[in-house]
Amino acid sequence: MAHVLVNPDGLHDPTPFGYSHTAAVPAGAELVLIAGQYGSGPDGAVVSPDFTQQVKQAFHNVGVALAAHGLDLSHVVRLRTYVVGHEPAKLGPLAAALQECWGAKPPTQTLVGVASLATPDMLFEVEAVAARP
Repeated sequence: MAHVLVNPDGLHDPTPFGYSHTAAVPAGAELVLIAGQYGSGPDGAVVSPDFTQQVKQAFHNVGVALAAHGLDLSHVVRLRTYVVGHEPAKLGPLAAALQECWGAKPPTQTLVGVASLATPDMLFEVEAVAARP
């Protein structure tokens, strides 16, 4: 059995923002933890100074990491995103990238605004938890 995403009545619909309120992972599922991925190419260098491009690349990198375990983005149940200098204008590009990756069934997510990340050129980072049924 795969994980189940639920957005309960009585809470706002979070899917336009690119997340779900809850995820249930069945007993016996194997969890795969993906360390923080950022907008880097294979050489580790940030691919662009543009926030939107870094977000897209970071999610691509999550997909590459999942593929190493025989999984894909549909197996993700939890995201934690870190946004340098978060402001409401950054929600649009982030929500668009989330919708592109997960459509109407986005995983749970917490967004954390931060002053900086590991290197000064990093504007975005994402951790993921996936479940293999």
